[in-house]
Amino acid sequence: MSIGIIGAGGWGTALAVLLSRKHDDVSLWCHSAETLARIRETGENAAYLPSVKLPDRLRVTSSLEVTASGRALLICVTPSHFLREVMTEAAPFVTPKTIVVCGSKGIEESTLMTMGDVLAEVLGNPRRHAFLSGPTFALEVAQGRPAAITVASADPGVAREVQVSLGSPELRVYSSTDVVGVQMGGVIKNVIAIAAGVSDGLELGHNARAALITRGLAEMTRLAVKMGADPVTLAGLPGLGDLALTCTGQLSRNRKVGFELGQGRRLADIVAGTRMVAEGVRNTRTVHLLAQRHGVEMPIVEQMHRVLYEDKAPLQAVRDLMGRTQRAEAD
Repeated sequence: MSIGIIGAGGWGTALAVLLSRKHDDVSLWCHSAETLARIRETGENAAYLPSVKLPDRLRVTSSLEVTASGRALLICVTPSHFLREVMTEAAPFVTPKTIVVCGSKGIEESTLMTMGDVLAEVLGNPRRHAFLSGPTFALEVAQGRPAAITVASADPGVAREVQVSLGSPELRVYSSTDVVGVQMGGVIKNVIAIAAGVSDGLELGHNARAALITRGLAEMTRLAVKMGADPVTLAGLPGLGDLALTCTGQLSRNRKVGFELGQGRRLADIVAGTRMVAEGVRNTRTVHLLAQRHGVEMPIVEQMHRVLYEDKAPLQAVRDLMGRTQRAEAD
C-alpha cells in the first residue's frame, strides 16, 4: 500500500517506522529543514525518538506533493493548531479515493471545531476520513512493543481498511464508528493528565491521582456524550485507556507539564524549555470553552484553566476541588 504521513514529530515518526516494516511505499513529510537534514545524515529522528533507527526504505521529504499525491492512505499527525494550514496546502494532492487518517488530537481554537470538522471543511468527502486514538507512547510503538489503538470512521468499510493497513503483531487496531467519542477522548485526557501531573508534583499521593483519573473520566464522558458520543467509547481505549496512560506514564508530556507546575515552575518557562508539544495546554482552553458552550460541568477542567491561564496556585485549585459541595457520584 502507498502511504503518506504528514508530520515528523514523535507519533508521525513512530507510525512511519511501524508502517515501513509492513509496506514498501511509505513517505514521511518533515516541516523542519533542520530536522530533515539530521534525519538524512544520521538515519534517526533523535529529537523525538532517540536511538530508533529509521528503515532504509522510508522516504523522508519536505515536499507535501510527494507525500500526499496518489496515496491510498494519508495520515496527518501535525500539532492540532497547524492542521488546517497544512492540510489546506496538501488538499490539491489528495484524491477522492484517498483515505485520510487523522492522528492529531485537539480542538481548533478560533472555531471550536473538532479535527474531523476541520478536515471535512478543508477536504470534503468526510466518509473517507478516519481518526486514531488510544493509549500509545510513540517511543514504545517505534520500539515494537505491544500496543492497541482504535480507528473510527463514519464508514465502517473505511475503518476496516485502516485497521488492516495499520495492524501488525505489535499493534492491535480496533474499529469504531464513533468519530466524536474517539476524537474527544483524545483531547480531554490531555487536560486531565496535566491535573494528574500537578497532583504528583505536589506529592499528594496515589489516592489523589486515582481520584483525578476517575473523576476526569466522568467529565470526559459528560462532554463527549453531550456532543454526540457513545459513552461506551469513553470506557474503552480512546477514553479510559488513553487517560490512564497519559496520567501515569513517565513519557507523558502533559503529565510532565503538570508535574513541573506542581513543583512551582511557571508555565511560560516550562513551555519554552521543550520543543515537544504538550497539546493539553491548548486543549485546556478549548475544552473549557466547549464545556461552557454545551452547559457541561467540568470542575477539574475549570480549575486547570485557572491554573494555566489565570495564574491560580495549583495547591489552591486542589483545595477548591476538594471543598466542593458533596454530591452523588452518578450526578
